[in-house]
Amino acid sequence: MGIENRVVVVTGGGNGIGAAISERFCQDGAEVVIAQRSIPQMKNITHVSADLCVPQECKKVISQTIKKFGRIDVLVNNAGMMLEKTVEEMSLEHWEKTISLNLTAPFLLCKYAMPHLKKTRGSIVNIGSIEGMVANPKHAAYCASKAGIHALTKSLSVNHGEDGIRCNAVAPGWIDTDLNVDFVESMPNLEEFKAKIGKIHPIGRTGKPSEIARLVYWLSSEEASFITGQVIVVDGGRMAKLSLPS
Repeated sequence: MGIENRVVVVTGGGNGIGAAISERFCQDGAEVVIAQRSIPQMKNITHVSADLCVPQECKKVISQTIKKFGRIDVLVNNAGMMLEKTVEEMSLEHWEKTISLNLTAPFLLCKYAMPHLKKTRGSIVNIGSIEGMVANPKHAAYCASKAGIHALTKSLSVNHGEDGIRCNAVAPGWIDTDLNVDFVESMPNLEEFKAKIGKIHPIGRTGKPSEIARLVYWLSSEEASFITGQVIVVDGGRMAKLSLPS
């Protein structure tokens, strides 16, 4: 797949979907740089401590990666956050924090990484969401940020295709991250709730972080050399299914 010895930067790569992505690249011998505030509980990776809501910290992620490895081959913008508030309930501070981490940080990381990606004819994979296309209640800022990521992905692919840089996005649906698993297990009627969650997916279940990681890995490889500007939904068919009266 052409990943061995490539240098891969994964934001938020120590937890949830990000950890699965980091592990997948490590399996095939990539040098993985994880950018996040907390220390990842993983071996064989490089950690850059960074608050990605701070613009200079985004620049630091790229500069420290170049200082250590001299190149960047793949940038995976995975870090994100979600606050459950309507626009009426949400403060400007909460709105700006969500947009800062979910959209501005990927913009800055792409900006600072671009000269290095041009040299390696590298690849960018952004983690969007089905909520960049549809919406759950009280996710106004999250939905807006993920729609922005999808649009940024297309723009990057158009502007930098001639540089040999491909940019795609993956839009996950319900994935069994620790946060989602804890939410499900907090339900009073656990088995009934699990059955309901399963029924909204034609495939009959929720997704696994490893299933997102495999697609991110493939999109970054030479196997996907003619694919760019795409937002690929991975949701077990959830968005394809019309709801029925309950």
